[in-house]
Amino acid sequence: MTSTIEPTRHGSSIGQPLTRRDGPLKVKGQARFAADNLPPGTLHAALCVAKIARGRVKSLDVAAAEAHPGVVKVMTPENAPKLAKDPDLKDVPFTFRIDVLQNDHVRYANQPIAVVIAQTLEAATEGARLLAPTYEEETPRIGLDSGEVFTPDSVGVGAPAEQVDGDVEAGLAAAAKTFTGTYETPAQYHNAMEPHAAVASWDGDKLSLFMPTQGLAIAQGRLGALFGIKPTDIHIESPYLGGGFGSKGVPAGPQVLACMAAKLVGKPVKLVPTRSQMYGPMGHRGPTRQTLRLGADGAGKLTALDHHILTASSSFDDFFEPAGRVTTTLYASQATAIRHEAVRLDTGTPLFMRAPGEASGSVAIESALDELAFDLNMDPLEFRLANYAEVEPFSGKPFSSKALRECYARGAQAFGWAGRPLKPRQTRDKDGFLVGTGMGTATFPALIFEGMARAEIRADGSGTVEIGALDMGQGAWTALAQIAADGLGLGMEALTFRMGSSDLPNAGIAGGSGHTATAGNAIHAAAKDVIDQLTALAVNDQASPLFGAGNAGVTAAGGRLTRRDDPSRSESFADILTRAGKAAVEGKGKAGADPAAQNSYAMHAHGAVFAEVKVDPDLGQVRVSRLVGAFAAGRIINPHLVRSQYYGGMIWGLSFALHERAEMDPRTGRFLNDNLAEYHVPVNADIPPMEAILVAEEDSVVNALGVKGVGEIGITGTAGAIANAVWHATGVRVRDIPITLDKLLG
Repeated sequence: MTSTIEPTRHGSSIGQPLTRRDGPLKVKGQARFAADNLPPGTLHAALCVAKIARGRVKSLDVAAAEAHPGVVKVMTPENAPKLAKDPDLKDVPFTFRIDVLQNDHVRYANQPIAVVIAQTLEAATEGARLLAPTYEEETPRIGLDSGEVFTPDSVGVGAPAEQVDGDVEAGLAAAAKTFTGTYETPAQYHNAMEPHAAVASWDGDKLSLFMPTQGLAIAQGRLGALFGIKPTDIHIESPYLGGGFGSKGVPAGPQVLACMAAKLVGKPVKLVPTRSQMYGPMGHRGPTRQTLRLGADGAGKLTALDHHILTASSSFDDFFEPAGRVTTTLYASQATAIRHEAVRLDTGTPLFMRAPGEASGSVAIESALDELAFDLNMDPLEFRLANYAEVEPFSGKPFSSKALRECYARGAQAFGWAGRPLKPRQTRDKDGFLVGTGMGTATFPALIFEGMARAEIRADGSGTVEIGALDMGQGAWTALAQIAADGLGLGMEALTFRMGSSDLPNAGIAGGSGHTATAGNAIHAAAKDVIDQLTALAVNDQASPLFGAGNAGVTAAGGRLTRRDDPSRSESFADILTRAGKAAVEGKGKAGADPAAQNSYAMHAHGAVFAEVKVDPDLGQVRVSRLVGAFAAGRIINPHLVRSQYYGGMIWGLSFALHERAEMDPRTGRFLNDNLAEYHVPVNADIPPMEAILVAEEDSVVNALGVKGVGEIGITGTAGAIANAVWHATGVRVRDIPITLDKLLG
C-alpha cells in the first residue's frame, strides 16, 4: 500500500530529533507522488486556458485539435459531463466556487476553458494550442483602485470584518506622539514544487484518485457532492505532497476536470497543470493596502491602534485576506479598532496561503510600530516590551501559555541586539555596504480540528496505527509515528504506521498549523484506548504480575506494562494477549477542540525574529546577512523537524519582504510573470545563515499533548524584521512590499 511506512530500526520517543522516515524513499525516488502513477491505459490531458480576464469564449477550433494525431477527445462546455451540483454552490466546509466547463463565461485569466485528452502529453499540449480560442472581451477590473469598495460580511473563515475596543479617536487625541502610515502588500501566488496533479479513473460510479490534498475527507465530500455519489465511493491516495501551504486544502478546478475527463472517455486520465497555469485557479494571497494610525503616551504606552485594511476578492466568491486578525492579539493598547474593506476584481479567488492574514498584517503592524518607536526615541524591542499584552487584547482572556518575553530575551542575546544604534545609516561593513538590523514579533493561533485514528497491538508484540493524515514535507510521517510509538509504549522498530489514504480514519485538514495537534491527539487517544484495554486484561488477571494494580498504577514502555509502585513487576504485551487468548487489541481515538478551554483561554504560539541586512549604497541591492528566530510553541515532538519548519517559515518571510509579487497587465488582466523566471522566489544563494531557537513552553490547556503548530509562525515575524532592518541600514522606509532596489533609489 502506498500509504504505509514499515517498521524501522530507530528508537522512538517524543522529543527525539529523529530524521525523516520517508527520507530514504524520497532520496531513492521511491516515494510516489500523484503524477508518478500511471494506471494501465492512462490518457494524458492538457488544459486550454483563457487569455482574457473577463468576457466569454466565442469559439474553439475543436476540429483542428481532434484532427491532431494522438488526440482522443476535446472536452468543452458543449460535451463536458454535467455535474450533480452547481460548482458555484458551497456544499462542504472550506470549499469555494470553481470553473469546470459548465458554461462559456470567463472570470479571470488562466481560467480553464477546455481540456484536450490524448495518448501522450505532447499530443494533448499541441491539441490545446490548436484550439485557438476567440473571445468576446470585457474591460477587466485589476488592482485595488479598480472596484467599488464595500465592507464584507466576514474575512478569512468567518472572522468579523470590523472589531472595536475603546475610543480610538480619543486615544489619538490624548497621545504624546502619533503616527500614520500606509503599507501595501501584493498578490502572491502559490508555487509549490508539485502542481495540483490528478490521476483519475472510474469504475461505474466509483472514483479512484491519485491526488495531492491537504484534506482527504474534505476532498471526498466536495467531489461526492459534485458528481452525485457517496463520498465513501471515492478513494484518494495522497501519501506524499510536494508542498501545499493552503492551496491544496480543497480540490482545485483542474483536479475536478481530470475526474470529468476520465468520465467522458471511460479511461484513466492524468492531468498536471503547467507552472503558468498555477496562476489563477489554484488560489493566491490577496493584495492589501493597510493604513495604521498609532498613538502613544510619553512612556511609550499605546493609547490608540487603528488598523484599516483594503483587500480584494474575485468577482464571484468571498474569501477576504484577514490581515487585521494579527492586531487582535499582538499588543496592548488603550483603544484598538480593526476594519476590513474590499473590492471585487477579475482574478481567481484568493484563498489560504501560508499564514493567511497574519503574514500580510504583521509586516504592516511591525513596520508601523518601529516607525513610532523611532519618533519616541525608543529602542524597538523596548517599545514592544512596553506594550506587551499580558492578556489577549479584545477578548481579555488569559493566554494558555505565553513565553514571548523569553523569546525576546533569548533571540536578542543570540543576535547581539544590545547596543544597536537607534538612528539609521550608522553602520557599514568592511566593503562599504550599509548594515542595518531589525526585529519583528511572531505569532500564530494554536488550532486544532476534528480528527480520528485507529491503533492496534498484536499478540506478537507489534503495533499498527492508521490515520488519514498528510505529509506536505513538514515531517508528519516521522512526528506522528513518534507520537504513535510513544502512546503505544513501543519502539519504532515494532510499529507499522499508515497514513495518506482516504480509507483510513479521517484526520481532518493539514492546514492552519494544526495538523500535528489534530492527528497527534487523535493518535494519542487511540493509543490510550489500546493501553487501557491491555491494562484491564492484566490487572484483572490473577496470573499476571500486574494483578490488582489498577489502570492508574501501570505505565507502558518498551512493549511492556509496568507497575508504577514496583518497577520489578511487569509483563509484555505479547504475554498479556496470549494468556487472554486474543490475537490483538484495537483502539480508536478522536481529537477536537475543547469548547470550555477555548472559551476561557487564548491559545497562540509566539516568537521573535531578528534580521541583519546589507545594502549596496550605490545600487540599492539588499541581501539579508543573518536571521535569528526564537519561538515558543508548546511541547516539541521532534526538534529537528521543528527547526526545519521554522527555517522554512523564515525563508518565506524573506521572500515576502524582498521577492514575491504577481504582476498583471491592468489593461488585459493577463499575468506578466506567471513563471519562476520572473515571479521571484528565493534560492539557496539568497538565504543567509539562520538560527532557530526553541524556547521551552509547557501548556496543559491547549490540548492533551500540549503541542502548538510551527509551520506558519516563522513568516509573521520575519518579513517585518527585514523591512525594519532595511530602513535601519538606509534611512529609507519602503512601505510598498516587496522591497526592491528601485524603491530604495527612487
